[in-house]
Amino acid sequence: MKKNLLFATLFLSFNTIFAQDFVNKSLQYSTGQVEKALALIPDKSKDIPRNINSTTTKWRYVDFRDWTSGFWGGTLWYLFEFSKDEKLKNEADHFSRLLTPLAYEKAFDHDLGFQIFCSLGNGYRITKNPDYKKIILAAADTLATLYNPKVGTILSWPRNVAKYGGHNTIIDNMINLELLFWASKNGGNKKLYQIADKHAETTMKNHFRPDFSSYHVVVYDTLTGKKIIGQTHQGYADNSMWARGQSWAIYGYTMVYRETKKAKYLDFAQKVTDIYLKRLPKDLIPYWDFDAPNIPNAPRDASAAAITASALLDLSKMIPNKAKAAKYYTTAVKILEELSSERYQSRATNSAILLHSTGHHPNGTEIDASINYADYYYLEALIKLKRINKL
Repeated sequence: MKKNLLFATLFLSFNTIFAQDFVNKSLQYSTGQVEKALALIPDKSKDIPRNINSTTTKWRYVDFRDWTSGFWGGTLWYLFEFSKDEKLKNEADHFSRLLTPLAYEKAFDHDLGFQIFCSLGNGYRITKNPDYKKIILAAADTLATLYNPKVGTILSWPRNVAKYGGHNTIIDNMINLELLFWASKNGGNKKLYQIADKHAETTMKNHFRPDFSSYHVVVYDTLTGKKIIGQTHQGYADNSMWARGQSWAIYGYTMVYRETKKAKYLDFAQKVTDIYLKRLPKDLIPYWDFDAPNIPNAPRDASAAAITASALLDLSKMIPNKAKAAKYYTTAVKILEELSSERYQSRATNSAILLHSTGHHPNGTEIDASINYADYYYLEALIKLKRINKL
């Protein structure tokens, strides 16, 4: 144990020196890529960059209702936070405000947290603009309308209730709970905290297999609240470990522990993390599904790696076991180092930041692509690493 602690101390000391060059270079590179992407947007009044497929260098654009619409504004906020460039701040403000109608319309699905909190949430964190706070609080109330107290979770896809045969909740929904926790602590309805906490508790009980790998979708009886079935939508099979889904679980339960300080969530965050780390390939970038039949020729998912790296940096600061904390921290740094290599950075290939993410493999979309949420969580992790090392 003493050797492990000594190694951890020496590594962390060395990494402070290493990270200064590594992190700043990666953020400078990312700033340049985003500036190129901004210049290519056809109509900034409506077009939001979502992805670049591997067969082209052109962005596919979406409008503010797309579930990924908040990641672009959030990317701009992170790069403004790094660069202090007022032009990036203005662009971040513009693309974040495009999402305002979502806070006041009837909830279409659970993605309001991704959309509003990744964009306007970061904007408020950095600027304390009261306009942003008003929109965030309204969005939290709108998201809460999807909560079913009989089930104990937020309905993810209202449009798919008939398709799945009941109240459906997906593991991605864990990330949207941060919006509710934040709102409950910043002037919103205190009941939002209870909703978020209950959702996390119910999901912890029903959404995981004995080895702590996650189902993508769990269907509940709408009237009784009983679990009907666990299955997949974007993974390889109902019983497979879809990489991004597991990364949502890692990130989600790490965040829920931070917000609640309940020990059961910290313990669970480690359990869902450890099965993921145990099954990673040597370069630490997962295949799109850990059980994909054509590994090692299956597509990778850089987005899952970026999400996990960001969560690991937080989790490493929370757990009392110093040797395990150092392992999580070291793994996060190694993931970011790999994502920052010529193997994963887009560089001259296109104007995104990263290559090799997988969106919806069963649907045949966004396979081996550049995707905006991979870029977002990559930048989030770099900013966290910069903050940890006080660079």
